[in-house]
Amino acid sequence: MRAPTHATDVVTLGVLWQRLTGLMDEVAQAFVRTSFSAVVRENWDLAVSLMDAQGRQFAQSSRSIPSFLGTMPRTLRAMLARIPAQSLKPGDVLISNDPWLGTGHLNDITLARPIFLDGRLIAFVGGTFHCVDVGGAPRPDARDVYEEGLTIPICRIVKAGVEDREIVGFLVENFREPDEAMGDIRAMFAAFGVAERRLLCILDQERVVELGPIVDAILARSEASMRAALAAAPDGVVEDETVADGFEARLPIRCRIEKRGDGIALDFAGTAPQVPHPVNSPFGFSSAYAAYAVKCAFNPRAPNNDGGLRPITISAPEGCLVNPRRPAPVWGRHLSGHYLPFVVLGALAKLVPERVAAEAGAPAWNVYFRGEDRTGRRFAKMYFMSGGHGARAASDGPSVLSFPTNVANTPAEQFENDVPLLVTERRLIPDSGGAGRQRGGLGQRIAFRNIGMAPVRFMYRHERVLHPPRGLLGGEPGACGRELLDGKPIPAKTAGSLDPGSTLAFETPGGGGFGPPSERQQADHEADLVEGLITGAGRPA
Repeated sequence: MRAPTHATDVVTLGVLWQRLTGLMDEVAQAFVRTSFSAVVRENWDLAVSLMDAQGRQFAQSSRSIPSFLGTMPRTLRAMLARIPAQSLKPGDVLISNDPWLGTGHLNDITLARPIFLDGRLIAFVGGTFHCVDVGGAPRPDARDVYEEGLTIPICRIVKAGVEDREIVGFLVENFREPDEAMGDIRAMFAAFGVAERRLLCILDQERVVELGPIVDAILARSEASMRAALAAAPDGVVEDETVADGFEARLPIRCRIEKRGDGIALDFAGTAPQVPHPVNSPFGFSSAYAAYAVKCAFNPRAPNNDGGLRPITISAPEGCLVNPRRPAPVWGRHLSGHYLPFVVLGALAKLVPERVAAEAGAPAWNVYFRGEDRTGRRFAKMYFMSGGHGARAASDGPSVLSFPTNVANTPAEQFENDVPLLVTERRLIPDSGGAGRQRGGLGQRIAFRNIGMAPVRFMYRHERVLHPPRGLLGGEPGACGRELLDGKPIPAKTAGSLDPGSTLAFETPGGGGFGPPSERQQADHEADLVEGLITGAGRPA
């Protein structure tokens, strides 16, 4: 019989690390295969991860949403502060969607299940996914979080393997599509079962009797990797400011970065105060995307876990747009939070220009549709629409690519199966990418026609309609986005009704260019003309 594995056994540590990452990919696939909603099954708007008994995240699925990964340990710590670890039993599952303890808005549900070995709590498997409807009537004019839906306080939705009927009943009565929402929650329960069985099997096969030293070693190596990457970069203090469209007035988002040795500090002082509109971004969501930008710039290939975040400190004044006080409306928190990677990368361009990208056609665009189909079935569906990615120092920006979130585009055919809407148009928009030595990615035009017998309610809230995605280091901005109802422009943040036969169309923003357009290679320019990515006549008015 082999001796128990120790963290100092580097080869075995590497094998374990790979097996744990593969396990989480398996868990994510199990969740997706058994899920009920298109937003999970098609868009992969989810994350799953492993955390140790202290709540330290050490393994994740490779297709997890960056913000969910960044907030999940924070949510677990809040859960354990409310429900002590010593009170947990095998088969328990904790749940919450509190925006200030989790991902920043009510539509993301986080669950966690303890894993025991020989009666000892050794780890947690956690999962977060987007739930399209959580009750309420979220609108662009919401004035506080209470208008935006149901808050699920931290509680045990499963106790020793048995669902709590009262909690489940309360949720069912508040969801417009309870079968879909509860189907996704139960799919996560099933994925957790896979995680527990497979983790215990791996530990047995590798003769691991204590997980703690393994986690310590994984986190230490990740921290050392990030610190080495930071130490190799120039020191300095740099700043940047970008602007969100906002509502009545533009909303500045500012970042000051101090990079010294193997550490880096980000400060968002000077950012606009929180506003009485649902675009405020709770600090957990904001800090997750700020840290994500640092990782993308300095250490993109290293595994993501809590160790790699230790060299990064983030601060923002309480009461500002990216650190609002309760009960601020936060439903569209990505309309501020998704700007943070761009203002961070904009500042870092002054230190490490070869490692950053111009601004993308984001914050993410999406539209919600609600109504009844011809059978009387109620539906609440959303559709993701990506803009163009920003150009980078050595390559053009990809077209129609989601960033900084990494959700997949919604397949039109799948969407049409669920709602009485027809996707009548979906094409790239020529000239929408910012010009530069490297061209920004193109946005897309997509249109929806109501082919049903009754009006369909729609709601969306979009940015980059007044202020286009910026180019970098001489690159030109991408094109702004716009929305049209039967060919006529309508506001960028609104709710309305789509009558039978009417068409709602969206043109997503293009990504910014990188470097002066005069430095673009002639062959690249000619290829763009041949492929129809540019017209040669400039961007249309």
